[in-house]
Amino acid sequence: MKTGISIYFSSGMEKNESLIKKAVKNGVTYAFTSLHIPEETGVDYSKSIRQLLNCCREENLNLIADVGPETYEKLGVGSMEELKSLGITHVRLDYGFSPREVVEISKHFFVVFNASTIMEEELLEWKRYGADFTKFAACHNFYPKQFTALSLKQVKEINNRLKYLGFTTMAFVPGSLTLRGPLFEGLPTVEEHRKRRAEVAFNMMELSMGGECDVVLIGDVDIKEKDWDAVKCISQGYVELEADLFPGYEFVRDQIHHDRPDSSEYIFRSQESRLYKQDIEAEENSSKTMAGESGMLFRKAGIICISNKKYLRYMGELEIARVDLPMDERLNVIGQINEKDLKFLTYVQKGFGVKLI
Repeated sequence: MKTGISIYFSSGMEKNESLIKKAVKNGVTYAFTSLHIPEETGVDYSKSIRQLLNCCREENLNLIADVGPETYEKLGVGSMEELKSLGITHVRLDYGFSPREVVEISKHFFVVFNASTIMEEELLEWKRYGADFTKFAACHNFYPKQFTALSLKQVKEINNRLKYLGFTTMAFVPGSLTLRGPLFEGLPTVEEHRKRRAEVAFNMMELSMGGECDVVLIGDVDIKEKDWDAVKCISQGYVELEADLFPGYEFVRDQIHHDRPDSSEYIFRSQESRLYKQDIEAEENSSKTMAGESGMLFRKAGIICISNKKYLRYMGELEIARVDLPMDERLNVIGQINEKDLKFLTYVQKGFGVKLI
């Protein structure tokens, strides 16, 4: 997953420069800014945007900027080519450009559209003029007003359609620290995330794995330090999950285990664990499992197991149950993911990783 931040001119250059440096330090590669926010008054765009662009260039950030017919005047430039010379890499086009102009612009920039408003007629017109949709991105809006945002299902349906054509898909999660005005209630793409502002990492994972988003940006001004730590991990392709491990199995902790690309809906399978050299002897695990109503032993969701000698060539493979499963004498129960982190298991898949901490 690629991650991003949002930059607002009204925050001031000192705050923005500090935010950019912190974000890049934590693996962020995208930044979004808008030149069309009504409440951003008294901003000297021609000066501020150049300072901002210099900072983004120095940090190798991809900058997504809203662009409309009035943008040239605000920035003191005369053409789209001059915008490129300023260092803008992605232009978000909402209106004022013909299909022919859009395709021409896409030869020099990545062009970004509101994912929810792309019409079939537009796709056909762009294609008619030779569009390469791998140079197009679909970015969902963020929604300041309560109950106006989308559902995760809507986001996924839209993204699946556009990713099939070659689009990069993007969306926003709300911040957990400094919220953006005028309502200060969070800037999510998905309405459910507004009431879960404190769960930045999980919201990002849900949008990426559950909503098919290639890039997830923070819509608000800032997030808490613990969330920056989580963003750094996510940007590197893994999440940290708290786990209790039984004695003798601490060797699986503090290393990154990646799920197999051919993900199972039932278990997380560590690609790295079958490289373990030590022999895993079978042991009695009944005291470490839970009994169901029928009395049959089963593994609860979140139980961590490792295959023992009875699993032959699979010996040493670490797995984590995503759902409740039957017990198996070929598996040793070695620990349990803490309850607060169980929700991540649905979305840690297809090569994504976990670090047990």
